[in-house]
Amino acid sequence: MRTTTIPPADLELLRSYDTPTICNVIELFHVRPRTAGYLDGRIRACFPEMPPMAGFALTATYRAAAPPKEGSVYASLDRQVAAFVDVPSPPVVVFQDLDDPPVAATFGEVMCTAYKSFGAAGLITSGAARDLDQVRRLGFPCFSSGVICSHGYVQFLDINVPVRVGGVVIHPGDLLHGDANGVTTIPLEVASEVAKACAEYVAAEQVVLDYSKSGQVTVAGFAEARAECGRRIAALSERVRPPR
Repeated sequence: MRTTTIPPADLELLRSYDTPTICNVIELFHVRPRTAGYLDGRIRACFPEMPPMAGFALTATYRAAAPPKEGSVYASLDRQVAAFVDVPSPPVVVFQDLDDPPVAATFGEVMCTAYKSFGAAGLITSGAARDLDQVRRLGFPCFSSGVICSHGYVQFLDINVPVRVGGVVIHPGDLLHGDANGVTTIPLEVASEVAKACAEYVAAEQVVLDYSKSGQVTVAGFAEARAECGRRIAALSERVRPPR
């Protein structure tokens, strides 16, 4: 299990930027392919109006298609919240729904209220959501593949194991960032540097945005604004990328 963390101030800084910006900045570090590390379009924000979420994966597998062989439904919820201490704070609860396709909702109001009370920053599932109005009022960010009204035979199988959600394998303790645009992992070895580089990246893009909104645009001027943006991003990339 990964127990590496980053300073709270850097985690808070990550929350001040949208997930596409985080993805753009990660690319500058050349630590993975540009097509790796982010969850695919099956996983969507349940509450796209909420601000960005950042935290560390507390993983579990789940199914609801048949009654458990022993015990009762939700029997592992106590064990799951007890495991919050096994990953850095704040945890993000991540479920892989083993039913294919999902037959019932992974979470609802009661679970999300409990998770938030124990300090969770949000929830991600490859399965479905329910109780959307109630969970929205909690201000608890959630990401799912859809919505189903019933909870079926909810049961959590394994806790803090690698899971596959949205095409990405997520390990306990992985750093996650999500908003209306989707969810990405952030490699822990560059997470603090990513947080600090975002402002400069945003400022570089602002050169093009400001010019485009100036009301006096020309093709030549637009090309120069784009070139200046590119120069700034290239300079930032040279500073942050590992030695060749």
